[in-house]
Amino acid sequence: MVTKKLEIINKTGLHARPASDFALTAKQYSSKVTICREGGLPVNAKSVVRLLTEGIGQGTIVEIAAEGEDEEDALKALCAMVESGFGE
Repeated sequence: MVTKKLEIINKTGLHARPASDFALTAKQYSSKVTICREGGLPVNAKSVVRLLTEGIGQGTIVEIAAEGEDEEDALKALCAMVESGFGE
């Protein structure tokens, strides 16, 4: 398992389009991928509904975790999305 903590910098956080993009990217990998707000419980990062219900806004610290045969690639791709502000 690989993990990384990041701050959400996108103005809208993981809402609507960014959440959809994040889940679609996570689904490209066979690894189990989760995201967790600081102090919260991990949720399935491949589920747009789960991402939206977490209410992850700008400035929130999250931990992304991936476990499986392509975990390194999955984590790298998802972290790149967050760090780029989802192309803002």
